[in-house]
Amino acid sequence: MIDVRKTYDGVSALAAVAALLIAGSAQALSPESLREGLFGSRPTMPERGQAPLVARYVAQQGEAFILDRSQQHPLLKFEDSPEVWALRPQPAPRGDTLYVNDLGEPVLRATRLGGLTVFTPGQPMGAAAALFGGASVLKLTPLGPQQLFERLSQASGRASRAARRLIPFEVDDATPTSSALIADAAMVASEAISRMAKRPDSKLLLAKVSKIRLVEGRRPSAQFSQGVLQITVVPAEGLAGRPSSDRIVAAAGSH
Repeated sequence: MIDVRKTYDGVSALAAVAALLIAGSAQALSPESLREGLFGSRPTMPERGQAPLVARYVAQQGEAFILDRSQQHPLLKFEDSPEVWALRPQPAPRGDTLYVNDLGEPVLRATRLGGLTVFTPGQPMGAAAALFGGASVLKLTPLGPQQLFERLSQASGRASRAARRLIPFEVDDATPTSSALIADAAMVASEAISRMAKRPDSKLLLAKVSKIRLVEGRRPSAQFSQGVLQITVVPAEGLAGRPSSDRIVAAAGSH
């Protein structure tokens, strides 16, 4: 077991956190001119066959994100967040495809002609998104044992600051196969704690969380019992092998 409050020793790791190279040509434009140039009065998208499997998109309200459809599980990352979302495609009316998260909530909708709509907390009814160029594949990248420990420490530090008390992160039996995903799952868990801290019931909610444990299992999940928020990862599934921050928040908030 690894406790980030103690010295890290003996963990062989290929670790995590997505290394993303993002096209920066849009940075020189103001949000207003960028939206006008992309959308005009009627937002349009190229046909799906013309869009790269891995691409950068910008929504009408300025949210930029990378969509990676080159892998078994489509992945999405907003540029203002470290979390990578694993999506599940399912059929929708009129031949469209709806991409949902691990709670079954819609994140994207793609028309059969290639039009794309993104759903966010700020745009729950959806906002049209326009293709803005290629991007790099979203994937886990290798880190050494010391870097894995540092990522766990960073996750614990972020969660502890949000809760205003120590929330240790523990890892049972990290292996070269699981350590990359464990490091990423720790970051996602800290994101969930930070989000919980912004809720009106945050004091009551976070008071129940004494520590976060990360383990390897058969199915990705988040479970809360007796003060322990347990995050289960499945290394064979890559970035889709751990629960999202939405699922972690739901697990902690259901008790």
